[in-house]
Amino acid sequence: MSGTVNVKILFFAKAREIFGKSVDYLEVETPITHKNLLEIIVNHYSLNQLRNQIILSINQDFLEPGDQILTLKPGDELAVIPPLSGG
Repeated sequence: MSGTVNVKILFFAKAREIFGKSVDYLEVETPITHKNLLEIIVNHYSLNQLRNQIILSINQDFLEPGDQILTLKPGDELAVIPPLSGG
């Protein structure tokens, strides 16, 4: 399947602070590489300061950074998870 899909994006921690909301919807091309998807999200939501720290998950499955090809489906849920500080 190729084309565009509408996906739900959840924002956590610092990403939520920067974007100002915890959820949004975005139309993205599929298939897409993890690298390109991350680039689109970083640019669209002004998350450049977190670019090298963000972890993405799709439907609660964490993704490994790199060039793997992702096939997104309508209704998929992406999570943008920056590093969490704690102590």
